[in-house]
Amino acid sequence: MQVKRLEIPVASHIEGASACAVLRILNAIVFLSVVALVACQSEKTQQTPFITFTKIPPAAQGGRERLDTISGRVSGARPGQRIVIYAKSGPWWVQPWPEQPFIRIESDLRWSTQTHLGYEYAALLVNADYHPAPTIDVAPTMGGSVVALRIVKGVGSLPDLPIVPLRFSGYDWKVRTVSAARGGLSNLYDADNAWTDKSGALHLRISNKPAGWTCAQVILARSLGYGTYNFVVRDTARLDPAVVLSLHTFDDSAGDKHFREWDIEIGRWGRAASRENAQFGIQPFYVPGNLARFTEPTGTLTYSMLWEPGRAVFKAFRGSSIQSGDARPFYEHTFTAGVPSPGQELLQAMFYIVASNQNPLQKNTEVVIDRFEYLP
Repeated sequence: MQVKRLEIPVASHIEGASACAVLRILNAIVFLSVVALVACQSEKTQQTPFITFTKIPPAAQGGRERLDTISGRVSGARPGQRIVIYAKSGPWWVQPWPEQPFIRIESDLRWSTQTHLGYEYAALLVNADYHPAPTIDVAPTMGGSVVALRIVKGVGSLPDLPIVPLRFSGYDWKVRTVSAARGGLSNLYDADNAWTDKSGALHLRISNKPAGWTCAQVILARSLGYGTYNFVVRDTARLDPAVVLSLHTFDDSAGDKHFREWDIEIGRWGRAASRENAQFGIQPFYVPGNLARFTEPTGTLTYSMLWEPGRAVFKAFRGSSIQSGDARPFYEHTFTAGVPSPGQELLQAMFYIVASNQNPLQKNTEVVIDRFEYLP
């Protein structure tokens, strides 16, 4: 059987305007096809941002006591975008510090930073106009300037910290032997830097060893709670600008209560020209009114802190004792807002180094606390 070719007449049998109309339709079809193809390719090029983790820190109660590294990769990020990390310990805390919240995305799309520990960790890919809060009560969410989000639980747990016992002013203390974060640095701590002499005075030293600068920290073995805390401290008015002596409470289990921390701190935090070389405070320091700075004179001083419900009264006296009723402080400050309540907080004495590019520490240094006294 012979098959005849079917011929479809188009332009040759369509006259004038009809031929032009058909050509316009064909051109429109071609144009729409090209637009659809370009849109499809553009959609593939603009990949949806996605965050992955390559290292997740352990699950642990947060605080300044331990730092670890958290790292990962991001796909689909645009120029100018950065990573922000939050760690959950009570509330969610921006990492590693409120004044250092942004993590750079490297050219190979990797990111990495130190973080304080928490039970969960959140990584956010954010636009340049994002302003992270220092702490938030609920988990971060997508939307606005947050273009990608990934939340994971901490991996594993940590062993107990090794300690060395010490007896001072009739109390049992624990000497720190591992690193901890304070003052913008992760400092090394060495048990050789804390000891008592024949008179019973506590010596805290910062010394340069083969591993680098090492600091000193002692932690009271039990919580004392409300009451009066007195410290007799030998002359600290001329401390090196890069070091700080901190006498404070800290509760590892109370991240949601800012770790129940109040502070007596002596130092200039790297500012050699600063006349103010001491401060009283309650955490968090970034809240207006939670910090009172002053100038400490030379000579032996006594620092006193009365802690009671809703009130914290800090005083500084000249000399090595407080005379009943007659002694007048050269500086005092009372806090009535944000004062922590007791829990499992422990008193700590810490002598540490702060970040100071202009005035880095050059030599070994030491402070002496003659006596500690607690009055319920």
